[in-house]
Amino acid sequence: MASIACIGVGNMGGGMALNLVKAGHRVLAFDLAAAALERVVAGGAEAAASAQSAAGAADVIITMLPAGAHVRAAYEGGLFAAARPDALLIDCSTIDVATARTLGEAAAARGLAMVDAPVSGGTAAADAGTLTFMVGGPAAAFAAAQPILAAMGKAVIHAGGPGTGQAAKICNNMILGATMIATAEAFVLAEKLGLDAQTFFDISSKASGQSWSMTSYCPVPGPVPTAPSNRDYQGGFAAALMLKDLKLACEAAQGVGASVPMGAEAESLYQLFVNNGGAFTDFSGIIRLLRGPDPA
Repeated sequence: MASIACIGVGNMGGGMALNLVKAGHRVLAFDLAAAALERVVAGGAEAAASAQSAAGAADVIITMLPAGAHVRAAYEGGLFAAARPDALLIDCSTIDVATARTLGEAAAARGLAMVDAPVSGGTAAADAGTLTFMVGGPAAAFAAAQPILAAMGKAVIHAGGPGTGQAAKICNNMILGATMIATAEAFVLAEKLGLDAQTFFDISSKASGQSWSMTSYCPVPGPVPTAPSNRDYQGGFAAALMLKDLKLACEAAQGVGASVPMGAEAESLYQLFVNNGGAFTDFSGIIRLLRGPDPA
């Protein structure tokens, strides 16, 4: 079993760290939020005094941080220097492709193995150990990372060289953001046309309108009991994070000259939803924006 430094053990990283503990690994955890750190320590992880001290004592360093600026600051600000010469670096944050490639190149220049391995599945999958990992990096680094990631996920897929894991993640979430809007629009229209939500679900979930947004994350309460729509859109994947991913996708598209009109429209709608107080609501809660205000 390995000694693993987990830097960032919040909503996603906490569940991931606990699954590594369950797999028998020694987990050295660090987070700026005391409550997050206390949760994983209660589950068997060891608290580290700093990110650098955790990294210096670990065979594997896993980061799960909010954005590219935080990831770059963490690695360039101390993790690269603290890492053992044979350490494996795994960044599971969702960040821009350019930063992921820059950090991968910087690690290689130092003789360190590194992969970018963003996740899909949300907090429920992080807790259950059923995440999907999209991994970018050299083949040898992927081979080393695969068994570690498998302890936290149901699928570990090598996307290609450095940065391709991030590319896969933002493209996937652009699909997710756009299909959730289309699914929510359809439920609102069905409602206004007099169709019962459960009846429409029973039909569309077995017809050509079927999608993950419909069958796993239905934006109306009832048809999928585990969906956040049954919890007043609390928990799950915050709209602010969906907006972040859509912005990353649209920025990447602009950088390579790709046309993404649906992705751009989805970004605009989620920006409006966030601006109107939906930032911490699950992203399926955008149905509230599409439905409009309740009649007086």
